Formats: sequence, C-alpha cells, structure tokens
Amino acid sequence: MDIEQVPTKTWPRNAWYVACTPDEIDGKPLGRQICGERMVFFRGGDGKVAALDDFCPHRGAPLSLGFVQGGALVCGYHGLAMGCEGSTVAMPGQRVGGFPPIRTFPVIERYGFIWVWPGDAEAADPARLHHLEWAESDEWAYGGGLYHVACDYRLMIDNLMDLTHETYVHATSIGQKEIDEAPVKTRVVGKEVVTSRFMDGIKAPPFWQMALESAGLPGDATVDRWQVCRFSLPSHVMIEVGVALEGKGGYDADDKDKASSIVVDFITPETETSHWYFWGMARRFAVQDKALTDTIREGQGKIFGEDMEILQLQQRNLDRYPDRKLLLLNIDAGGVRSRMMIDRALAEEAGARQLTQRADTV
Repeated sequence: MDIEQVPTKTWPRNAWYVACTPDEIDGKPLGRQICGERMVFFRGGDGKVAALDDFCPHRGAPLSLGFVQGGALVCGYHGLAMGCEGSTVAMPGQRVGGFPPIRTFPVIERYGFIWVWPGDAEAADPARLHHLEWAESDEWAYGGGLYHVACDYRLMIDNLMDLTHETYVHATSIGQKEIDEAPVKTRVVGKEVVTSRFMDGIKAPPFWQMALESAGLPGDATVDRWQVCRFSLPSHVMIEVGVALEGKGGYDADDKDKASSIVVDFITPETETSHWYFWGMARRFAVQDKALTDTIREGQGKIFGEDMEILQLQQRNLDRYPDRKLLLLNIDAGGVRSRMMIDRALAEEAGARQLTQRADTV
C-alpha cells in the first residue's frame, strides 16, 4: 500500500479508552468493538484482565461466544483454549504448542474501569492514563451507567462541550433560561479544552434543588451556579457542575455552602457512526447516602437518554445530507477546539506511520 493510501479513522488509536466495567466480565468473556477493532475481554487465572482479537485462530469464530475455564478463554465452537497472552494453550485431542498467537491489546484496570489501548502496543504507556482524583477518594461518591449510541462519537463531544441545549432538551430537570443568557468562555489550558459558564443570583432548577436539600441546604435558596466543561484526549469530557448559596463564593465556595459534582463522560468510539458512552456523576455532598446515588443515577440516565435520542436523529440527518454545511456559533467553540485537538492527534499518528513506512522501505 502506498503511503498516500494509508487509511485513517476519525479517532486516535494510541490512547487509553474505557472498554468496560469489571462487572461486565464477571465470570464470562465480553465481546466489544472499540475503534473499529473487535476485541474480547476476560479475566485470567491470576485475576488480571486480558484483551484479545475476537477471532478464534482455528475457524474464525468469535472467541467472545465461549467461556472462561481455568484462567483460559475457551472457544465455544470447537474448544480451542486461548491464554491471556494470545497463545493457544489447549484443544481436545490436538497438540497446539506450535500455533501462532493472536493479537493482544494492552489493558489497565484502574479507577473502577477497564481501559484498552487499541493502537501500537509498544507505545502503550500507563502514565498517559488520566488521573481521576474522585475515583480514589472517600470524599467523593460515584454512580454511573453505559449507553450504546448510534452516532459519531464527536457529536457527543460537541453536545457535552456546549450545554446550551440543556434549556431545551432537559427543561424539566437541569435546564433553565439563565443558561442561554450567561456568557460562555472557551480556552485551551494545557492539554484540555475548557468551556465555562457562571450564573449568579438565580433559582436552582429541579435537579439542583434536590441536590441542595440532600446537602442539608434549602432547595429554594438563591444560588450561584457553574458549568465548567473539560475535554481531554482521546475523547473524555469531565464537567464540573454545582450550585452554592448566593454570595458564598460560587465555584470556590466552602463545601458546607454548596452542592458540587463532576459529570463523568468517557466516550469510546465503536464505528464511524456509533460509540460506547460511559456516563456517571461523582459528587462531593452526602457521599455516604447510597439511596441518593441510586436516585441520581436514575435521573442522570433519563437526562442522557434525552441526549441520545437527539444525537441519533442528528446522525441520521447528517447521513441523509452529507454535503450540507452546518452553521457555527460562538457557543460551538468548545466542540470546535476539541475537534481541532483530535485532528492534531490524528495528524501526528499519520505522520508517525508514514515515517515508519518510509523506514521499512529503505
């Protein structure tokens, strides 16, 4: 293949993506397509997670249709058993020592998630995994879920980096007219795109009234509200949200005067028009209240379900009219800059591949 013909995708490959949660591989394998690669995840005999090409080298059946036995992944078609390193370790009535191994993918289990590196395995660096303070501290509580969304993963990033839509899509929960009226500031801070909006001296919408009361504060109080969206490669969005009693410092208020959270969004591409959306909320108030965690998870699930409906219909329209140009407004700056960061990462990967190919031809 000529250098100019090297295929490119819309996602960086040399990066850590959330692949699944531990409960999804509890005693069984999980097949999942990530960044165009069909993978199978399972827990080996030593308790460590492995990720293999979801392709049995015997007859090509998906290994994910099999089962885990003795720390190996057994194909559900003819019983070929694969080890965590991609080598065939056993098969009924057959010597398998000389079988070539299949591809494996680097994995890390950390912060309550299993992460996979779909690109060059030699480049996989655990230090490039984001530090998530809220996942390691007793001062935070977390609850979340997973949606499979039939749209380009970048549409979800656009959605999360511009929260103006809350006024219209989520009018009964977190939306309010003040979101439209507050100025939006977008900037690049280090390796993050940051979009922020602050609303002072307002009444909290229904979700935040509930949060205030759960934090031991009056739900009908006048508050200062904030939304700080942070995008980082390859496709993660952390949104700092909250309300504080008016005049107590807003975003910087003492914990006793506010209810604050981080909306957690890990967006893992599946295909060019679908992705896995791992969503949740890490909160700093009433952290021991497990019933509240369940209530917030249920409410947040409904909110993100509203987003999913819009985004999937948006994707259908874009597929129907691929040549139509879309308008850009000032509220789109966060999504635009996030896409620019993705494009730079793609260009860097393409350049590295070209250098490798040139070296191979010398």
